[in-house]
Amino acid sequence: MNEEMYLIDNNVLSHLSPAQRASGFFHARCRIPSEVLHEADGYADDALKAVEYPATASVLNFLQTVMATVPEDDTALVNLYANKGAADPMLVACALDATQESESRLFDPTWIIVSNDKAVRANAAEFEIESCTREEFFSRTQDGWNIA
Repeated sequence: MNEEMYLIDNNVLSHLSPAQRASGFFHARCRIPSEVLHEADGYADDALKAVEYPATASVLNFLQTVMATVPEDDTALVNLYANKGAADPMLVACALDATQESESRLFDPTWIIVSNDKAVRANAAEFEIESCTREEFFSRTQDGWNIA
């Protein structure tokens, strides 16, 4: 079975305790796209930068691919006029980038988007990227946190 790696949305990050965000599990298996980190700039712990998934040229190329699937009149995934969802397509772009990057490895991890945003999960499904809700994430990882 391949290892699971998680791309965390802000609506999940906000429900993690400081102990969870500082845990070995979080640092080994979770990544946060740069744009999600920007949304989460109110968090006190600078340790989140250590798990950043940076917006590289490759990620931005995938962002173009993601945005090409979004109809012009669709505001479910991104609504810049309402300042909503700027990081959402980046989650999918990062998952595509990470999946492509790891395909050359013998035992490539499975990249999973963790978000309670239905539009993010629907867009991920268009690209055959696995996703789960915050509750599903906590259920499937409950034995990995090792937090007292």
